[in-house]
Amino acid sequence: MGDILLSFLRSSLPEELASILQDVLNAVEQGDFEAIFKRQDVQVLLGHQDDETTRDIQLGDFPIWSDYILRRLEVKSSADPEQSAAYQHILFVVAVASLYAFLQSSVTGPPLPFQSAQVIFPEAVASDTAALSRLRRELVASLGADGVAAYRLTPNVELLCLAETILSCPLIHKHIEASVWARLRVKFIRQRLLSEVAPSVQSAIYEDLEALSSIVLAPDSKSTTSEARVHFLLERAAINTHHGFDAKAKADLSQATKERRFQFILTGMMGKRTKFQLKDTSQLLVLARSADVDAGADAVTDSTTTEVSKPKNLDLNDDTLFESISFTDRPEDSKSEISLPANLAELDPAKQPLLDPLDSVILLSYASSVVNTNPADGITREETLPYATRVLEGGSSNWQVYTQALLVRSRIEGHRSRTMERGLLQLQALVDQIIAETSGGSDMTVTEETGEQVAAFLPKAKTDESVAVTERLRYVFQLASPSRWELEAELAARWVSVGGLRSALDIYERLEMWAEAALCWAATDKEDKAKKIVNRQLFHATNGNDDIADPDQEIWEGAPRNPPPADAPRLYCILGDIDGDLSMYEKAWEVSGQRYARAQRSLGQRYIASRDYDKAAKAYSLSLKINALNHPAWFALGCAYLELQQFVDAVEAFARCVQLDDQDAESYSNLAAALLHVRPKQENGTDGMTEKAPTRQPRQDALTAFKRAATLKHDNSRIWSNVLAVAGSVSPPSWPDIVTAQRRLCELRGSIDGEKCIDDELLELLVRHVIQQEGGFDMSKPGLARMVHELVEKQIKPLITFSPKLWTVLSTLYMHTDRPSSALECHEKAWRAVTSQPKWESGSEATWNTVVGQTIDLVDAYETLGPRDRTEGLAAGSGELVAKDWKFKARSAIRSVMGKGKENWEDGEGWEKLTGRLDELKGRE
Repeated sequence: MGDILLSFLRSSLPEELASILQDVLNAVEQGDFEAIFKRQDVQVLLGHQDDETTRDIQLGDFPIWSDYILRRLEVKSSADPEQSAAYQHILFVVAVASLYAFLQSSVTGPPLPFQSAQVIFPEAVASDTAALSRLRRELVASLGADGVAAYRLTPNVELLCLAETILSCPLIHKHIEASVWARLRVKFIRQRLLSEVAPSVQSAIYEDLEALSSIVLAPDSKSTTSEARVHFLLERAAINTHHGFDAKAKADLSQATKERRFQFILTGMMGKRTKFQLKDTSQLLVLARSADVDAGADAVTDSTTTEVSKPKNLDLNDDTLFESISFTDRPEDSKSEISLPANLAELDPAKQPLLDPLDSVILLSYASSVVNTNPADGITREETLPYATRVLEGGSSNWQVYTQALLVRSRIEGHRSRTMERGLLQLQALVDQIIAETSGGSDMTVTEETGEQVAAFLPKAKTDESVAVTERLRYVFQLASPSRWELEAELAARWVSVGGLRSALDIYERLEMWAEAALCWAATDKEDKAKKIVNRQLFHATNGNDDIADPDQEIWEGAPRNPPPADAPRLYCILGDIDGDLSMYEKAWEVSGQRYARAQRSLGQRYIASRDYDKAAKAYSLSLKINALNHPAWFALGCAYLELQQFVDAVEAFARCVQLDDQDAESYSNLAAALLHVRPKQENGTDGMTEKAPTRQPRQDALTAFKRAATLKHDNSRIWSNVLAVAGSVSPPSWPDIVTAQRRLCELRGSIDGEKCIDDELLELLVRHVIQQEGGFDMSKPGLARMVHELVEKQIKPLITFSPKLWTVLSTLYMHTDRPSSALECHEKAWRAVTSQPKWESGSEATWNTVVGQTIDLVDAYETLGPRDRTEGLAAGSGELVAKDWKFKARSAIRSVMGKGKENWEDGEGWEKLTGRLDELKGRE
C-alpha cells in the first residue's frame, strides 16, 4: 500500500517481532483486510470463537458492543505475558485494517469483497436483521459528542468503532508508538462524521497531534524519515484546515514544501483564454517541478503519455472558452529574463512534467487554504484554480489525488457562468463514481442504508479502468477526501445554488439529512415546509398516532419523542432560527445535556440583536466553556463586555481572539479600545478595585495592539486615527508612531478630507519636540527630524487650504530650521486665511479678536523675519533681505483690518491693540 503509517510501524519493530507480523503487515499492504479479520486470534477477539479466557465474556452483559470488544481485548492481552507484545501488535494491525476497510467502503472504493457485519459481529447478531440494525444505530449514536450527532446512515460503522476501540486500549497506547498516529486518524475521521465540529473531539485530536509532533518532528529523532515528516505535516495541515486554523495549515504546507525541496510558483504568462481573444493577456498559472525530476528531462504530459488510470475528466465544451489556456510561445532569449527560479523558468506551461503525488497533494492543500482564508470572491477563485489545473493538466500518478483535483476544480467552476455546467456535471460524475465504487452496483446502484436504487450519471468503471484499493488509500489521509454522503450533500447544495431545489431535496431525503432538507426549504422562504420536516423528527403526530398520520397534512405538533433523536439539539436550533423562539435554543441546550455550544451561541446572537448585552455575555460564556476554541464566540463576548463597560473582561476576550487568530485586525483594535479603559496594574497585582488588572501599562499595550491592527489592515483610516491618538497620549508620546500614522492618514484621507485629516495639536507638539531636540534640527541624518521634514513637505503642506493653526505650526518649523522666507510666507497665509472669512468684521467679538491676534502675529513676523538675510532659493547668501519693505507690509495689514472693523469695533480692546502696534511701527521709522 505504501501508507506511511505502516512504514513508520515497521521502522519501530524489533527484528523478531517484525518476523512474526510479516504476514499480517503484508495482508494490510495488499488490501486483503478480510484475511486479517479471519485469523483465529482475531476471531476470538470478535466473539466468533471462544477460549478459556473469553468464555464467560458475553455481548449481552455489556451496554454497548465496543465495551464488549474492549473487555475481551484486555483479557486476552494480559492472559499470556510472553505473547502479549506480539498479540498487541497484531491487534494494532487489525485496527489499522479496520480503519482502511471503513474508508474503502465509504470514501474511496472499490466495494468491499466481504460483508462487514458478518465478519465483525457474532453470528447471532449478524444473522438477525433487527438486532443488527439496532446495534448499528447504537454504534452511530456512540460516535456523537457534545450534542452533535454522527451521520445516521454511516455504512459499516462497526469497522470504525472496532478501530477506535482497539486504539483506545491503554496497553496498545503504552507499548506501540505508532498507535498515536492511528488513533489520531480515527479521531479525525470521527470528527468528520459529525454535522459540526465537536469541541471535545477537537481537543482530543489536538492532544494527539501534540504527542505525535514530539515524535515525528523531533530534531534528534533517528527513526523518523523525511517522508514521514512530510506525510505528517500534510495530515496536520488537513486537520487545521478542517477546524479553520488556516494560518497553521499554511505553515505546515510551507514546511512540507521545504522538506521535499518542491518548487512551485503562482505567476502570470501571456496567453489567450477565449476563442475570440485577439491579443494575449497575462494569465495566471502554477509552474511546478518535483525535486526528483531531472531539470533537463523531457516534460511528461497527462494521460496521453502516462499509463495511469484516472477518473473521468469532463470536457468544458464551451463556445467561447478554450479547454485550456493557450499560452504564447516565449522566445528562447527571453526565458532567462523572467524573474523565476531557473528550474521553473525553463518549463513549457503547456507541457509541464509529471508531479510526485505528494507534491500534487501540497498544491491541492494550498488551494483549499486559499479558499478558507479568503472571502469567496472572483480574485480568490482566480488564485485557486491554477493549483488544481496544474495537477490535472500535468497528470497525476495517483487515482485519489486526481479525483481530489477534479473536485477542487469543480468547486471553483461552480461560481462562473461559463464553467458552472461543467463544474456541476463533474461533481455529479464524481458522486456517481463514488456511489458505484462503494456500493458495488452498476448503472443503477443500491444504497446499503436504505435499499433504494440511485440512478447514476456515469456507469461504474470497468475493471481495467479502475485501480486497486491500495493505490486509492495511499494518500487519503493527507487529502482528507470526503465521504460518499459528504459529496452527495455538496452536490445537493450545488443544485440549490442553481435553482434545482427538487433535485437537492431528493438527495437530502434519500440521505435522511433532515436538517439540511429543512434548511433548503427555509432558504426558499418555505418555512412551513421546513418546520414540518423538523417537527416530524422531534415530535409525534398531533393526535398521538404516527401510524395513521397523513404525511402531507400532518403538522407533527404532538408530544416530544422520547428518547429524542441524536441530532435533536441541531433540529431545535433550526426551529429557533425559523420562528425566532428563544425557548427552542434553551430546549436544544437541555436535550444535549448542556453540551451543545451552538445553542448558547444562537441565544447570544439574539440577545446581541435585542441589545440585552448582559444575557448575551452569559450565553456566550456558557458556549465557550464547551468550546473554548471558537473565535467568533470570543469576539462577540468581547463586544458584549465593551457594551457593558466591563473592560477587564473585554481585554481577556479579545486577547483570546488574537491568540486563536493573530491576523484578526478587528480583534486587535477592540483589544486596544478595551485596554484604554483599564487602570494600570499595581504592585499587589490589582488596580485597587474589585477586578484584577491585566497589565501595568495598558495605554502602551493599547498602542501596540492598534499598531498590529494597522499592520493587518493597512488601508483602514479609522485604525490609523486610533494609532495617532494613542501614540500622542502615551507618556512620553511615541513620536515615530505619530509621524507614521499621520502620514498614512494623509495618504488615505487626504484626497477626501483635505486638511481635516491632520491633527493640528499633535503636529504642533511634534514640531516643538523636534526643534527642541539636543543637537538641533539636522535633516541630513536619518532620524525623527528627517521624518518630520518629509511629513510636512510631502504630506501636510499640499493639503493645507485654510487652517491658520497649521500654517502657524509650519512657520514655527521653518523659523527654527533657518528658513525665514518660508516661515514668513506661512504667517502671511495664516493671516489671509483668517481675513478671508466672510463678514468677519460684523461677526462676533471672538471672531474679531481672532483676526486681531492673527494680524499682530503677522506684524511680529514681519518685524522679526523681514530684516533677515535670505537663506533659500537663488538669492540665498546674496545678502538680499527676506522682505525689505516689511514695515510697509506690516502697516498695510493693520490698516486693512482697522478699515474694515472701524464701524463695529472702534475704541474696543482689539482696536486699541492694533492702534498701539501701529504706533510702534511708526516710532521705528
